[in-house]
Amino acid sequence: MSQLDKFKRYTITSALPYANGPLHIGHLAGAYLPADIFVRYLRLKKRDVVYICGSDEHGAAITIKAKKEGTTPQAIIDKYHQQIKDSFEKFGISFDIYHRTSSPIHHDLSKEFFLNLYEKGEFEEKFSEQYFDEEYQQFLADRYITGTCPNCHNENAYGDQCEKCGTSLNPTDLINPVSTLSGKTPVLKPTKHWYLPLDKYQPWLEKWIDEKEGEWKVNVFGQCKSWLKSGLQPRSMTRDLDWGIDVPLEEAKGKKLYVWLDAPIGYVSATKQWAIDNNKDWQLYWKKQQNKEDDTCLIHFIGKDNIVFHCIIFPSVLHAHGEYVLPYNVPANEFLNLEGDKLSTSRNHAVWLHEYLEEFPNKQDELRYVLTSILPETSDSEFTWKDYQARVNNELVAILGNYINRVMILMHKFYDGKIETSGPYLQLTDAALNEEIGKGYDDLEKALNEFKFRQGLQSVIDMARLGNRYLTEKEPWKTIKTDPEAAKEALHNSLVLIGHLATCLQVFLPATAKKIFHMLNWPADTIGFEEELSFVNGHQLNKPELLFEKIEDEVIEKQLQKLQAQKAAAAQPVEVAVAPAKENISFEQFAGLDIRTGTILAAEKVAKTKKLLKLTIDTGIDQRTVVSGIAECYEPEAIVGAKVSILVNLEPRDIKGITSQGMILMAENAEGKLSFVAPADEMPNGSVIR
Repeated sequence: MSQLDKFKRYTITSALPYANGPLHIGHLAGAYLPADIFVRYLRLKKRDVVYICGSDEHGAAITIKAKKEGTTPQAIIDKYHQQIKDSFEKFGISFDIYHRTSSPIHHDLSKEFFLNLYEKGEFEEKFSEQYFDEEYQQFLADRYITGTCPNCHNENAYGDQCEKCGTSLNPTDLINPVSTLSGKTPVLKPTKHWYLPLDKYQPWLEKWIDEKEGEWKVNVFGQCKSWLKSGLQPRSMTRDLDWGIDVPLEEAKGKKLYVWLDAPIGYVSATKQWAIDNNKDWQLYWKKQQNKEDDTCLIHFIGKDNIVFHCIIFPSVLHAHGEYVLPYNVPANEFLNLEGDKLSTSRNHAVWLHEYLEEFPNKQDELRYVLTSILPETSDSEFTWKDYQARVNNELVAILGNYINRVMILMHKFYDGKIETSGPYLQLTDAALNEEIGKGYDDLEKALNEFKFRQGLQSVIDMARLGNRYLTEKEPWKTIKTDPEAAKEALHNSLVLIGHLATCLQVFLPATAKKIFHMLNWPADTIGFEEELSFVNGHQLNKPELLFEKIEDEVIEKQLQKLQAQKAAAAQPVEVAVAPAKENISFEQFAGLDIRTGTILAAEKVAKTKKLLKLTIDTGIDQRTVVSGIAECYEPEAIVGAKVSILVNLEPRDIKGITSQGMILMAENAEGKLSFVAPADEMPNGSVIR
């Protein structure tokens, strides 16, 4: 008996996908396909289970997408929520509800959570210095700041997390931070926020997580222990944003709840909406019943980049609230790679789910099978189109489909598709076969209870291999002439095995299981794990149909070429806005400009200014002072020794009490980034630029 069997009901969640782009196969392998497999298993065991998900529609990722597409955050979430929802439905992910965090019920519940903790005095209120974009006159959300990761030195880390090494960050941890709005270095400015004191909860968290050793996956447990070993710090639960859920305090006008406070509460609000729609009591699926933890089993299915939020931050919120059950398990998966490289939405290196569904119609189960076979359960794994082809052709077609097709054809050939039976059930009459099938069920259930879905699928395919071996050994196509009863027994045993295969395949390949039930002429689309197929004497089977078809080389080559094209397109330089050309000047006017090479000998900031630097430049003719508005792009000490081009015959000008004798030439892009214009080869100071 599994520890999971002790619970009365089960609340299963999959990570809420951001509604700022479509789904790809990495998302499926991380949080959705494993959860769907597990939920289908619980339903077939007749358990009381609710499967919850929805779109995460707040946070900076949404507003960044809106800015890129020149539209509003509301338009973005409406577009991608519907696309994601449709893709899940077409693929067969069986949520009980797919909700959205922009709903009123979610806003209200999130505010209730915040106020519950606020009124208990759980938050620490404090001022902190946060990055502020002076050009846009706004505080910057974590995702509006990029810089170099202090851990792996990835130069494109975000202010909340480095997506290369997975390290969770604060914006102030970044080296050389840059605002994604203006492209300039932000300044630190004080602002007040409400912090969750994770350091206060650390002793409790350590005890609680230590109890999970041996139950949680080693990769999940290890990451949690690493976080705890580093020491937890208070984490802000509010943000200075213009998109999200309002902080429900008069003194916090203009501030929003941090998305990682509001997003996991989305699981609860979605359950609440589901309960309203189905006349259920949502609290049974989330709250402790008479302080008993064993009534409800809460399990979060996520990718490894969300471990800290689901294993440390959200449990701390639930613990501080006091009324809610804590996660029983968080079986996070690692990352799925694609054709030798990391999946990347920004580089368009992905297999997008909505495109797969269009290009491979009615082949949802083929993708389910391949992804389940390679799930990154404890380490990263890789999807390749050649492997997809091989697994479909060599396993689904040649093993599973072939076995069922052989049996069905022989039943129609020898018995016109009619079953002869003396009782309501077809019983296995081969003891060895019966034992092997029983062992297959045991292996399957053990694997599913331990979240080892790859292993569970393998046990089902092994049943199909067993059936092929059994049929080959018994040779009913031969014994039908020499021993008709032996042939009938072999085919009836094979039909029983097909029934068991259909039962088990409901967990992994639901569309395929339905096709098999149809061929068996079973009156329902499903059958529970504790039920048996029953047939009256003379039961008529339906005509056999091929479950799978071979994937041809040209289909795979087309997908490989598509990935190459996407990669090449992503590598192309992005077109940027360029300032229009100025009016023409005469050659004589141009010839009147005396531009020379020079070297910066000294640099210092001009007092009481943000943009000005005082430069001493060796022009080859003399040493002179130039005041230049480049202080926001360059630190003074960093440019000493830099080669420049200087207009030396510009009329002197008084700037902030300093006589500036010339102008250095700079290139400026559309984002305002500056770069010195200098000769590619070493040239002596004073060389004339023509």
